[in-house]
Amino acid sequence: MTVAAAEHVAAVIVGAGPTGVVAATLLAQHGVNCLILDRWPEVCPQPRAVHLDDEVYRVIARLGIADEFAAISRPTLGLRLLDKRFRVLAEFDRDPGRSPNGFPQANMFDQPELEALLRANLKRYPCARLRGNAEVTDVTEVLEAAGGREGLLVTFVDRHDGSAHRVRADYVLGCDGANSIVRTAIGAAMRDMRFEQRWLVVDIETGADLHQWDGVHQVCDPLRAATYMRIGPARYRWEFRLLDHETAARFGSLDALRALIAPWVGDVRNGELTLLRLAEYTFRAQIADRWRRGNVFLLGDAAHLTPPFVGQGMGAGVRDAANLAWKIAGVHHGTLMADVLESYEAERKPHARHMIRLALGVGLAMTGGGRAGNAARRALLPRLRLIPGLRAKVVDSTTPALRPSALVCRSRRPGSLAGTLCPNVVHPDGRRTDQALGAGFALITVVRPGADEEALLRRRGVIVHIAGPGSALEAWLRRGRATAALVRPDRTVACAGRDVAGPAAWAARTVRA
Repeated sequence: MTVAAAEHVAAVIVGAGPTGVVAATLLAQHGVNCLILDRWPEVCPQPRAVHLDDEVYRVIARLGIADEFAAISRPTLGLRLLDKRFRVLAEFDRDPGRSPNGFPQANMFDQPELEALLRANLKRYPCARLRGNAEVTDVTEVLEAAGGREGLLVTFVDRHDGSAHRVRADYVLGCDGANSIVRTAIGAAMRDMRFEQRWLVVDIETGADLHQWDGVHQVCDPLRAATYMRIGPARYRWEFRLLDHETAARFGSLDALRALIAPWVGDVRNGELTLLRLAEYTFRAQIADRWRRGNVFLLGDAAHLTPPFVGQGMGAGVRDAANLAWKIAGVHHGTLMADVLESYEAERKPHARHMIRLALGVGLAMTGGGRAGNAARRALLPRLRLIPGLRAKVVDSTTPALRPSALVCRSRRPGSLAGTLCPNVVHPDGRRTDQALGAGFALITVVRPGADEEALLRRRGVIVHIAGPGSALEAWLRRGRATAALVRPDRTVACAGRDVAGPAAWAARTVRA
């Protein structure tokens, strides 16, 4: 099929949830023309995701809206584990100011507010457009009339008037959720990781003081596992595991919910509580068998579904966008070879699978095992604080390093920096690392490269940043047994070494002028 009449854009993003809008914004920051198509005209008003960590907050800051997000979010103070009688088994405090990424390690928010903020910020970039009421029906590969090259054709229907439209694209990003049409179009399928539970999700607003500890409460009860958290100044979220015979309809009023929420609301009257949302969710653990076909990619829930036990569902999609957008931009502008796009699935799929398994493990440890599990938790959890370093480990938000790929060097040295995030520390001029390094590749080094070497790096757009004696970045390099590290646009270390020559040579081979 030859197509000549359809509009052309560099990238079409299917789905305008957080993953899609973050991807579009990052592409636009790199000057890539893109169009978002979403079947709904506005942001869904229902609360959904409520947590993101400091690594994802760092991406939000890269979009230019750190202060705005701070105004609508609330750092949480840690985790409290309770038994079925609501007695405290263990408590793990978190210092909101302690983070190598420069932001609180756990943050609560209202997803509709975040989505509205992301969409408002997207309007700053003329090369990114969002079209609502546009339902994508097909994604196909075509032979473009101009130049005879392979391209992509996205077909969509305007849900307002029923008219059909087509748009040509070099890249398509499927950010269209668990029932992804893009996933179907590339012949991918979800692989089940043997987890499925039905939960009741409750959002309540009240001006009353509930007199609760200001962290996440996890009730470790196999029969009625539950989670409570404060989302904002007057917003609260509960999640309760449903029994086999129960449905959300049984709890459709505050009177019906009272028995469930009573341990937290105490004697606060129903008249002081406003039920914002009550919904039944089936939590699943799934991952797509393939995340790409040609220049069509899957991101977010289209590629993976994560149980909520570690609060990483939405964050995983944002990580996908941060990993892929700069690679597409590099290939689009000719500064990277096309084969680097293979690194997206190679890096993100194992990371997503690890986080899903972590969520499953945490869920099992907190609520599994029946009576024997309860007995084990009563015996072991109160003693966890006695194990050196474990308290800090429980609340540490650091995720695993990316696996080796075309853009992450393989290293056999223990503690290698390759695949990890560089720290986002404050510099003497008041800027953080991300601001100082700009939007491209950067070489962080304690030894300045030779003049010819530095000139070669600069011709490839690589910023050279000298980590001064006694600086936090110098200490970071020393801990990683390195004197230089090449940092990618997503702030992941691509290559690190004990001399500047190795990372500099890697950059010269990988990044085009």
